[in-house]
Amino acid sequence: MSGAEETRDGVSLTNLDQSLFEGAGASKRDLVDYLDAVRDRIIPQLRDRPLSVIRALRGQTPFMQKNLPKYTPEWVRRVPVWAEASHREVSYALCDDRRTLLWFANQRAIEYHPTLARADDLSRPTHLVLDLDPPEGDSFPAAVAAALLVRRALADSGLAGAVKTSGAKGVHVFVPVAAGADAEEMAAATRAVAARAERLDPALATTAFIREDRGGRVFVDSTRAGGATVVAAYSPRLRPGLPVSFPVDWDDLPDVTPADFTVHTVPGLVAARDPWLDLMPAPQALPADLVEEGRAIPVARVQAMHEGKRRARARRQAG
Repeated sequence: MSGAEETRDGVSLTNLDQSLFEGAGASKRDLVDYLDAVRDRIIPQLRDRPLSVIRALRGQTPFMQKNLPKYTPEWVRRVPVWAEASHREVSYALCDDRRTLLWFANQRAIEYHPTLARADDLSRPTHLVLDLDPPEGDSFPAAVAAALLVRRALADSGLAGAVKTSGAKGVHVFVPVAAGADAEEMAAATRAVAARAERLDPALATTAFIREDRGGRVFVDSTRAGGATVVAAYSPRLRPGLPVSFPVDWDDLPDVTPADFTVHTVPGLVAARDPWLDLMPAPQALPADLVEEGRAIPVARVQAMHEGKRRARARRQAG
């Protein structure tokens, strides 16, 4: 057996010495070894949740895969989900075990994006999520500052969340929600928290969905609700150096950078403990006033779509 091929848990691993993508600074072996090393941390984030992955095949532009390919082994668990946008049934994987995770790694699946709800009840997300997306440039500190606004807004509502780097340039805040809240209530509460954070410092944070309206401010994205996916804690990201989305204590957040957490550094950080599990508060009930406030706030994507059409008409009329 050559150094480029081996078998683990019945999965044939091939071309391990190939680079993952241009500028990755990591080989396919590095990806496989990383995911295998952190399997007891990342699999609990993926288990029972329909999974989308971003794959980087040689000679191809990276792409997001939702529907499992025909050559997927029979032992990969899957769940059919009706996709309203494409009017078809999508066969999503459920990455519940080491063998499935290794198979995805061998498929050059670099990023792991599970749904916020479990497969047995896709109408009830388990977490409320705010995505803090800073403007271009070296702006991670701005994302941190906006995340701290979200923390204040949550605390003012009697809620608490955990925070992780996105692995890219932003920050994710997760609030575990007690059983009972449905997708509509969760989405409304998410919009309300985002609006409250924006009001705390409108010069820093904005809920403007249209990029040109953000004015160099951090976008407090409230659209990660309902059937949305969010990159999992401990997932690598398709960026130079293969950074990882990593949990951080709120007190430590101002002192870290996304580059601190990569496929090379993270295994040692999680060998003895699961920071995401340790930092996550217990599930909480959504305050009724938060839900009601959010119901009065337009859905950002829908509002942006109508505004985009209005601006296009105005431009046409202006000649």
